[in-house]
Amino acid sequence: MPGSLMTPELVRLEVDPPGDKHAVIGLMADLISATGRADRDGLEAGLLKREESFATGMPGGFAIPHCRTDAVHEAALGFLRLSEPVDFGSADGPADLIIGIAAPAGTDDQHLKLLAQLSRALIRPEFLADLRAAREPHEVSDLVMGVIEPEPSAQPAAGTSAGSATAGSSTADAPAGGSAAGAVAAESAAAGTDAAGTTEAGDAPVLLAITSCPTGIAHTYMAAESLENAAKDKGVELHVETQGSGGITPFTDEQIAAASALIIAADVNVSGRERFAGVPLVEHPVKRAISHGPQMIDEAVAASSDPSARRVPTASGSSESASGSGGQQSWPKRIQAAVMTGVSYMIPFVAAGGLLMALGFLIAGFDVAFVAQDVATGYSLTSLPDHMPYEAATGQTLTERSGLALYLGAVFFTVGDLGMGFLVAALSGYIAYGLAGRPGIAPGFIGGAVSVLVGAGFLGGLITGLLAGLVALWFTTLKPPRWLAGLMPVVIIPLLTTLVVGGLMLMFLGRPLASLMTALQDGLTGMSGSSAVLLGVIIGLMMCFDLGGPVNKAAYLFATAGLSQGTEASFQIMAAVMAAGMVPPLAMALSTVVRRKLYTPVERENGTTAWLLGAAFITEGSIPFAAADPLRVIPSMMTGGAVTGALIMALGVGSQAPHGGIFVAFAISPIWGFILAILAGTVVAAAVVTLLKESSSRKQAVAA
Repeated sequence: MPGSLMTPELVRLEVDPPGDKHAVIGLMADLISATGRADRDGLEAGLLKREESFATGMPGGFAIPHCRTDAVHEAALGFLRLSEPVDFGSADGPADLIIGIAAPAGTDDQHLKLLAQLSRALIRPEFLADLRAAREPHEVSDLVMGVIEPEPSAQPAAGTSAGSATAGSSTADAPAGGSAAGAVAAESAAAGTDAAGTTEAGDAPVLLAITSCPTGIAHTYMAAESLENAAKDKGVELHVETQGSGGITPFTDEQIAAASALIIAADVNVSGRERFAGVPLVEHPVKRAISHGPQMIDEAVAASSDPSARRVPTASGSSESASGSGGQQSWPKRIQAAVMTGVSYMIPFVAAGGLLMALGFLIAGFDVAFVAQDVATGYSLTSLPDHMPYEAATGQTLTERSGLALYLGAVFFTVGDLGMGFLVAALSGYIAYGLAGRPGIAPGFIGGAVSVLVGAGFLGGLITGLLAGLVALWFTTLKPPRWLAGLMPVVIIPLLTTLVVGGLMLMFLGRPLASLMTALQDGLTGMSGSSAVLLGVIIGLMMCFDLGGPVNKAAYLFATAGLSQGTEASFQIMAAVMAAGMVPPLAMALSTVVRRKLYTPVERENGTTAWLLGAAFITEGSIPFAAADPLRVIPSMMTGGAVTGALIMALGVGSQAPHGGIFVAFAISPIWGFILAILAGTVVAAAVVTLLKESSSRKQAVAA
């Protein structure tokens, strides 16, 4: 690595900020490009693109905008010390120290490795203080280069793993889970240690820590540095494995064998947990390790000598102790994490299924929904269908399109419809997996299928997933005879859990849900002749209450059943149902654009998909957002849906098509009223959810 990554020419002190963070990034691009190391516009575009995907503001008042692009000719570090701090997206406050990293394309993640080294230094208050106290540019460049290229005599800090502070090794070097886990007992015995890793002579515990954040960059390495510094101050031996973008240096078998406790500071699932089966566990979000490193070290030391402490589960699926130790996650957080796991695995079903259905409507027209399965299975590319008959509101009629367009549209729609059919089962199955591991998957999936059967939909999938996970988790705490233990996670637990969850849904929960749907449908029928606007409000509320669940389906079934009457009132009800059902995904997509910082990178990607899902009347496109934050998302969507439903009825908008959203505009009249109602509801719902999320974000920032 060249010694001129940062020179005094790349440092500016006491800079008056030219505006917001985008303007500051433009200033950084000016600074670096002036040295001839990069093309200014390309560098600025790369820095802004990275900033949009993940804010680079960090705790402590600094920011690290960075990118790797063809516009960079030679790697460089730029430094701006602002006279007034600027918001770079950190909940801890604005930043006055801006370090820009520009790396050329094809440098084997060079800028990520620099981030790892810089992040470890920036967690140290004395280093930040030195940067703020520097009077001349050369003092800053000397400080930064001293971190990136320390003197050869510099040694790793005592009490830390020599490999933990470096990056670049491949995950392929990680020891196999079985071999490392199996080595623990043998090597512990050879070393004279017990299963927890503490010696018979009562020596100080040996701690391991894994840190990881969603992008695997700054927070990962800052958490590692914070824990290492805390361990050094307390005289505790600590080894850290950073599972970040800069590569992983895995623990050795010897380190795992000697471990007294494991710290996991992560916002994502970490790999290789099975290596630590039976080791006392302290687990928290990665940010807590940055701000409360000493407390986490104390918790791990306490857990190492606590026989009832939570432990890493074994590979066979047995659970850790349900202890209330300091490292134990609270039940609300465990349930929230499980729900997020379910949502994460469900997203591909929503995206693939919903988009294929939308393409089917676009290619074959709205009436493909009535004939899709027959066309897709009964015809082929060499035997194309003619106009197909189906039962419409005015009697039997023929599809608008035929031939290749109808066949391809039917294929797309059928595949998408099948994919959407897995949505609830996937949500339920992976929620159960998030709580109980592999033993919960089958009961969760089957419970989700039962939920669809009884009409419980999305809410039923949440219920069956949580039930399956909790029941399976309880079964894993049992201590069966040795001859039966091998069958527990793959046969006994799935069998008994499926019986419990499926039985509860079919025998107890299914009928109340069916009764609720019948009552709601009867209530709607009774109101259709009275107040049209009030009916529109109620339809809008129902369509957005559970986003594809039983209440939503009750309103939809009411509308489609009424289409057979062929009256203006029935067409207006259908339009209100479809327009209100389009609002949630469109509103969430708009909110992710207006206030990107309120959403994770994954949620912003979901927002991009939600534009098309909403336009095609796929209400389920908003489920990932509702599952992650139901108390703010669902009331907001109901507000927007009520506005849209009321406007549809007030403007007399009618739809003869039961599905398709904007792709069936030819079947909606007046189309301008339909679009106006959707826009109004979308703006209202997006505004409400954005305000609620911003209020929550401010409260969390104050609490932190």
